[in-house]
Amino acid sequence: MKPFDALRGGPWELRRGAFRLSGEAHSLVVLSDVGGALRDQERAAWRSLIRVMGHEINNSLAPIRSIADGLLEVMARSPRPADWEPDLEGGLHVIARRSESLSRFMNAYAQLARLPPPTLMQVSVGAWVQRAVALEQRLEIALLGGPPATVRGDSDQLDQMLINLLKNAVEATLERGHGGGVRVAWSLIENSVIILVEDDGAGVSETTNLFVPFFTTKPYGTSIGLALARQIAEAHGGDVSLATRADRSGADARVRLPGEWISPIPGKARA
Repeated sequence: MKPFDALRGGPWELRRGAFRLSGEAHSLVVLSDVGGALRDQERAAWRSLIRVMGHEINNSLAPIRSIADGLLEVMARSPRPADWEPDLEGGLHVIARRSESLSRFMNAYAQLARLPPPTLMQVSVGAWVQRAVALEQRLEIALLGGPPATVRGDSDQLDQMLINLLKNAVEATLERGHGGGVRVAWSLIENSVIILVEDDGAGVSETTNLFVPFFTTKPYGTSIGLALARQIAEAHGGDVSLATRADRSGADARVRLPGEWISPIPGKARA
């Protein structure tokens, strides 16, 4: 057998440990083929995605087909009913709305699937957060600030990530009412920058599918915002989390970016 023929397949996981036997030190090396487990996870992800996409597409196509069949039946009658024109106009409006909904869904999918690799540059955290906050006009967001810092990332993608999180927080707060607000702050913890978006909404009731694309409880939502935010954060070596606040009603969205891309700003911050 040729060397390493037994290692075909993979990918592989390598683990090393130490133990003592009869007072003598030994090392234990374990090489495991994790390809099967990863393929099972990939298949499960595809099944979940296809199930949600099929549900959304059928939700649009079923009424379109039903209404179109009804209108064709009316148009084929001779003579036509007296109110056929209002029925035709109403049916076409419904078809147009459902077609627009389906178009939004597909555009959202394309946005998620075609995210390019980030173009890295130095980005001032303060200027980045202020830029995203200024774009939200439905509710005044309290900018609590944080220490001077920069991250190395794609300015456009970071903007989109934070805009999505702010949009989610504002909508949750407005839906609950009671005059709540949204606050944004950042801090440096263990050589990582943490962006905190805090809202006074109803909190998070569904945690399992929070970042699953196209899973949403909103009538006209696609749940792309959170999924795209996480994808952007992970492309920058970080992550995004969302959880119900422990001290009061509302939710906390946290963005973490890795420490090696962070440094204090000795002078004036660069945008």
